[in-house]
Amino acid sequence: MRYCLIGCGRVSPEHLRAAQGNGLELAALCDVDLRQVKVNLGFAASALAAVPLYEDYREMLRAQKPALVAIASPSGLHAQMALDCIEAGAHVIIEKPVAMTVADAEKIEAAARRKRVVVSNNLQNRFNPAVQALRLAVEQGRFGRILNAALHLRWHRGGDYYRQAAWRGTVAHDGGAMMNQGVHGIDLLNWMLGSRPAEITAFTGRLLHNIEAEDIGMALLRYRHGALASLECMTVMYPAAQEETLQINGTKGSVRLGGKCADVAELWRFEDAAPGEEEAVLAQFSSGSGSVYGHGHSLLYADVLAAIAQGRAPLVGVRQGKRAAGIVLAAYESAKTGKPVAFPADF
Repeated sequence: MRYCLIGCGRVSPEHLRAAQGNGLELAALCDVDLRQVKVNLGFAASALAAVPLYEDYREMLRAQKPALVAIASPSGLHAQMALDCIEAGAHVIIEKPVAMTVADAEKIEAAARRKRVVVSNNLQNRFNPAVQALRLAVEQGRFGRILNAALHLRWHRGGDYYRQAAWRGTVAHDGGAMMNQGVHGIDLLNWMLGSRPAEITAFTGRLLHNIEAEDIGMALLRYRHGALASLECMTVMYPAAQEETLQINGTKGSVRLGGKCADVAELWRFEDAAPGEEEAVLAQFSSGSGSVYGHGHSLLYADVLAAIAQGRAPLVGVRQGKRAAGIVLAAYESAKTGKPVAFPADF
């Protein structure tokens, strides 16, 4: 399958490795600054020697006619690029967030239905093995009634990170600690709780970095089935990224996943646990990837390819991405107004 990658920045190596691991034919790379190819994809220089490079993604679409395109550009460009790729008849993998507004996400959904293409949001941490084990426990009802959940994303981003590109930390093209870094964990928490929050109350701040968006955000969520959840997302943790911890607590079970991206099991206790189960699970998921990107890119790519072959929806589609981004946008609105923000009933 002919594959193109738009955006050769920080996360592009994860996409290229996933594409190579899934046997895709790399047709072209695109970036407005082609120096990024050498800086970030130099590890694959020999494989890229004959690959065409483009500065204009529309020209690339016309010339290469890819079947699948991954979009890893600045977040504010995701929606229009996705719409153009869909109109060109390509299936699409969109880096998080799927779009910077709910309205744009819905345009992508509608276009994908009309053109009958598969569009996935790259929320790859859903495919971390420890996360998959947690989700299975939720689906099996092992928690009983879920009472509350918590996400703690305590990362560090230095000034150099924000100075790498002018779009970083901007409201229009990036967002802050919740939209850029926290959206992965927010998606996981929402997935475990059933994707039906009722309202959110949030606070955000710029406490360390000279950026437009927040470098710390905290929020409380009330879900329609009664569960309460808390979010804490920051890029001010000293001296380096410490953890992305997800905890789910119910009447019959409690699980905590930690590590850099919720890929290490730290607590696993259930009323119906078999003898030795907790020890076995903690041992099985005792070491994570050590990277904030986790294990999931290649598995997400594999699922997208299977969805294309089978004519089904991907496991992580536009709707899932819309919900995660929608929670962040509602948090921003609450922080701005100082009031709780309600979600629509069909959220």
